[in-house]
Amino acid sequence: MKLSVVIPCHNEQETAGKFYSAILPVLKGLNIDYELIFVNDGSKDDTFTVLKGLSMLDNRVKVISLSRNFGQQAAILCGLKASTGDAVIPIDCDLQDPVEVIPEMLEKWKQGYAVVHGRRLSRAGETGFKKSSAKAFYRFLNKVSATDIPEDTGDFKLLDRKVVDVITSLKEHNKYLRGLESWVGFKQTFVDFERKERVAGKTNYTLKKMLKLSGDGIFSNSDFPIKFFLKLGIGLTALSVLSLIALLVVSIVQKYLYSTWLIISVIGLIGGLLLLQKGFSDIYLYRVYEEAKDRPEYLIDEKINF
Repeated sequence: MKLSVVIPCHNEQETAGKFYSAILPVLKGLNIDYELIFVNDGSKDDTFTVLKGLSMLDNRVKVISLSRNFGQQAAILCGLKASTGDAVIPIDCDLQDPVEVIPEMLEKWKQGYAVVHGRRLSRAGETGFKKSSAKAFYRFLNKVSATDIPEDTGDFKLLDRKVVDVITSLKEHNKYLRGLESWVGFKQTFVDFERKERVAGKTNYTLKKMLKLSGDGIFSNSDFPIKFFLKLGIGLTALSVLSLIALLVVSIVQKYLYSTWLIISVIGLIGGLLLLQKGFSDIYLYRVYEEAKDRPEYLIDEKINF
């Protein structure tokens, strides 16, 4: 068998070498064929120089450098497409996800599991806001998604070759890999671990990137926004009609109409909700537009040791 490890890198000059030194003894201890695929996702520092140095020392280190920063999901997808292993493990370069868990993942895979999710029992070195917001988001996503997406998991997991082939063959853009890895089905399980602090440097996952990933997760896996505002609009419209009927009855009995400002408020509220609903619909239409353009999800500038 052969194992492929896919490592997306963006401004990781301080961690790339440490990651290689940490994972090498783990992979050698497995006594199997393997490859390390580092994807340089438009780094502005010396990450690519460090990766080229590693590739010169070890021909099992393969490097793909993208033309610019396309984002972590695109970098992982690029690595998945380039991989040749029977099993593939995406993992970040910062050593927060412990490489020591890889042998346990392989054992689960040998037992017949096609997807082995790495599940975090704790998240060291992260702010309270990030922990609480991530927890709330994944629970919300699970409730509104048509597919159950495991909570407290990230991109660190083992994927069987048939899962990789299915995911990479999908034509959709803005892929939310964590959702697709569950959507494909097949036999799935978990390996639990304690997440560590970054070994060096600082996180490149800004709030903006987190929000984009959250948006991809929701709009790629759920029609909740459209249905929510549609149902809310129907409910408020019905409530407004009942209010108007009740107000009409009161006006007939008292022979005085009090409805002017009430009607204006109700119409304004309904109009606002319709605009919100249209806004969410436009997001889906924009995604259709993105698909119609059929632009590649990433562009490769250079490949080493392929």
